[in-house]
Amino acid sequence: MRKLIEGGTIVNEGRTFDGSIVVDGKDIIAVTEGKNRPEVPVDETIDASGCFVLPGVIDDHVHFREPGLTEKADIDSESRAAAAGGVTSYFDMPNTVPQTTTLEALDEKFSLAARKSHVNYSFFFGATNDNSHLFSQLDGTRIPGVKLFMGSSTGDMLVDRREALDRIFATAGLPIMVHCEDTAIINRNMAHAKTLYGDDPVVSHHPEIRSAEACYESTRLAVELARSHNAQLHVAHLTTERELQLIPAQTSHLQRITAEATVSHLYFSDRDYARLGTRIKCNPAVKTERDRDALQQAVADGRISVVATDHAPHLLSQKEGGCVRAASGMPMLQFSLVTMLELVDRGVLTIERLVELMCHNPALIFGVEGRGFLRPGYRADIVLVRPGRAWTVTSSCIESRCGWSPMEGHTYLWQVQQTLCNGHTVYSRGHVDADYIGEPLRFNHAQ
Repeated sequence: MRKLIEGGTIVNEGRTFDGSIVVDGKDIIAVTEGKNRPEVPVDETIDASGCFVLPGVIDDHVHFREPGLTEKADIDSESRAAAAGGVTSYFDMPNTVPQTTTLEALDEKFSLAARKSHVNYSFFFGATNDNSHLFSQLDGTRIPGVKLFMGSSTGDMLVDRREALDRIFATAGLPIMVHCEDTAIINRNMAHAKTLYGDDPVVSHHPEIRSAEACYESTRLAVELARSHNAQLHVAHLTTERELQLIPAQTSHLQRITAEATVSHLYFSDRDYARLGTRIKCNPAVKTERDRDALQQAVADGRISVVATDHAPHLLSQKEGGCVRAASGMPMLQFSLVTMLELVDRGVLTIERLVELMCHNPALIFGVEGRGFLRPGYRADIVLVRPGRAWTVTSSCIESRCGWSPMEGHTYLWQVQQTLCNGHTVYSRGHVDADYIGEPLRFNHAQ
């Protein structure tokens, strides 16, 4: 089936222009500039008038909770949220039950997604202190890389032995995405906080416990290990101004050390704990306004290469309590693109830079084949977003199984109108096609 997307403003590869896109089946076959309609026969015309037409978002960092934690979320519900938010591809994290630290567990996730994912998918393989012998058996064309928790209270995936860390960085052979927080520093801070504030300090103390120092020291070690072993390192969810000193500005997608910021850390600051409480409790913690402003500057100037979500749903009942009892993590996937477009309106970054951070760079850094750009021969992963129409987030529009969002009650001036995944309209004006199943992503790790 051939489709024509016409009348919109295309944002792609650093340019914004009026144009049209022709889709044949799953693929883009033409991108034309100007208002003249391409002279090709089509079966369907999509009127994009008043909309910006972007590549589908690639979120390199989500937790869809399946298998084992499906009371919070699952691949079906969270991929619906992805489609509704203009996210056409995702990389899921390994801290499920069982953890994705064996080849069998990895294959099971792919099997689940092949039945349940409404957008395109892949899965990180989780590193432990003892499983690096499996790296040579991984099919690098199927997965984005290896996920390493260097200081984590998430399950028992903490890798804390220096010899194990050296072995992982030396033998991974794939991009290594690292969660960087120093456990010893966090434990020391927690003990001190409990003496001052009781057994479950209120959430405003979370950034004091999971502190800037804890982040910096762990990120410093990760960068040191990557340089020592010439490994490809991608630092997840950078949160502090000081850590930015460790990350070189991106001059090429072939560079070996890159960093990600999340929408949450770019949008919220510690002042928001008073309003939102544990709804914005996450690891690493949302920190100061100065840190947030430094991150915003870094997405604009190139030191941060990717914006993702670290989408991590919990039931609201699991978010009760303070720094100890309340679960860390929040669902942001459905509202990530429109939140970043709000930052575009505020002058934090340009819409062209947004597309680099959320579409082009994830594809380039991880070697995603045939996606992330609006190019002939690439898969037709496309999102239409409309500016200028106010709407407010309510619980009734939330697709995530957990049923809540820290953005509830917030009014946006951008709205996702339509999402095409592999040429198929998987979302349109409030409706997700729950019968559609996306494709497994393919990778070419040329670095």
